[in-house]
Amino acid sequence: MRDFRQILLGGISLDFRADEQDIIKASANKLKQAGYDPAGLHFRIYRRSIDARRRSDIRAVCSVLVSGEAGRLPSGDKLGRLGGKEFEEANIEVKIGNEKMQGRPLIVGTGPAGMFCGLLLAQNGYAPIVIERGGSVAERTAAVDNFCRTHILDTESNIQFGAGGAGTFSDGKLVTRISDARTSYVLRALHEHGAPDSILTQAKPHVGTDILKIVTQNLLSEIERLGGEVRYHTRLDGFDEYSQAIKANTSQGDIGCGVMVLALGHSARDTGSVLISRGIDVVPKAFSVGVRIEHLQSDIDEALYGNFAGDVRLGPAEYALSDTTGDRGVYTFCMCPGGEIAAAASEQGGLVVNGMSNHARDGRNANSAVAVSVLPEDFGNTVQNAIEFQRNIERAAFVAGGGEFCAPVQTVGDFLQGVSRHAPNRVLPTYMNGHVNMAELGGIFPEFVSNTLRRGLVSFGRKMRGFDAPDAVLTGAETRTSSPVRMPRGETLTAIGHDRIYPCGEGAGYAGGITSAAVDGIRVAQAIMERYAPCGD
Repeated sequence: MRDFRQILLGGISLDFRADEQDIIKASANKLKQAGYDPAGLHFRIYRRSIDARRRSDIRAVCSVLVSGEAGRLPSGDKLGRLGGKEFEEANIEVKIGNEKMQGRPLIVGTGPAGMFCGLLLAQNGYAPIVIERGGSVAERTAAVDNFCRTHILDTESNIQFGAGGAGTFSDGKLVTRISDARTSYVLRALHEHGAPDSILTQAKPHVGTDILKIVTQNLLSEIERLGGEVRYHTRLDGFDEYSQAIKANTSQGDIGCGVMVLALGHSARDTGSVLISRGIDVVPKAFSVGVRIEHLQSDIDEALYGNFAGDVRLGPAEYALSDTTGDRGVYTFCMCPGGEIAAAASEQGGLVVNGMSNHARDGRNANSAVAVSVLPEDFGNTVQNAIEFQRNIERAAFVAGGGEFCAPVQTVGDFLQGVSRHAPNRVLPTYMNGHVNMAELGGIFPEFVSNTLRRGLVSFGRKMRGFDAPDAVLTGAETRTSSPVRMPRGETLTAIGHDRIYPCGEGAGYAGGITSAAVDGIRVAQAIMERYAPCGD
């Protein structure tokens, strides 16, 4: 049997209108010019991205996976000179320990961290119990729709709490800066459970809220099919630790378990307070706050794509901007092409916004957060002060909007001048179908945040034409970009001083988005499996 190899050819740059056959032909020609016959080899696009730095010459930049008999493919220095490298499919490592677990593993939270921790444990026979304070996908969708229609908030099931966590109601971006073999597992699992084929090849993959709801339900159903259990409307209210087990106190009664994974997400402030009272070490960390900015998507397309704006092969344009010239950073975050601003409150009397879009990204507006870095010294370097810093802004935004979760808005031109005179006109706010009031947004933030936001808007306007257009619209307040706290853990990934409790994901301070949170959930599942045998063994 002949040896079989795979190589990855990178740096293949073509006009953005090139189709799959054009890209494969270019990679085959690259091999042929180097003296290798491409006949009989198999070619597949591995990654594709758009390089729009030159608007007159927008390129599709691709890497192509080539498979075939080992002797027919370049290797060593020859492969390197072609811009290629050896390729092996990334598979996560599962080691099974022999320590007996006194009860099934309990996972608190069904966001990406908890969901993927539960999936890997279920796939390997550990039959996890997964609890979620919010409702199922269907129940949660109904609660969010009701909030937008009646302005009555369900504090237990909303954009922050419920099946899939905060990521379910988002753009569903899967981009991550981490380099980890577990990322491939996440993408494959999402694809197998309903995400589009494009997430396997796009350099900046996204799913969209409409499809994420389906994928989330499928993943949670898969955990149940494999012997796990998912319980909704079950909030963690405390726990008791024993020598070899834990008793979790929940809103639906006590649950015994062998280990407990804390995958709470970034907004479960009440549960965080309970954990502190039970001796879990929690420390403050840096986070960011700011506003959402809306432009017409057509303006963003024109600014980035020029005469090619609107070409369906490019799709809606995206941006990511930052400025670190001052004493603190300001950056755009979670840009949602063709999306809307979401009402993301989870507490009465506090107003929070986020961004979301469906897979098609076909809305009239583009939006993103413009966020300012907040350092521990800004709020007194305590956990309680970090949370109060966020809450104070959310309460101020609620008051500035006039109550009933009406959002405060201001045009960019007025914000830069410190006035509130011009109502949105060309760019109309998408928050709660226009449930907004004009306000002076600078007043809801500490002065250093407002000043840095102004600096950022002007800086970004220099970098991208029209970003600081006077009629662009700002909506406040974006405060949940990440968790303001971290739960320190040791080498075994357990909480300091708590041998059977595993802090996990974004709420524990170890992730910053869907993919990185899912990866941390997998990492925790691996740590549990490496130590313990499956419950029935």
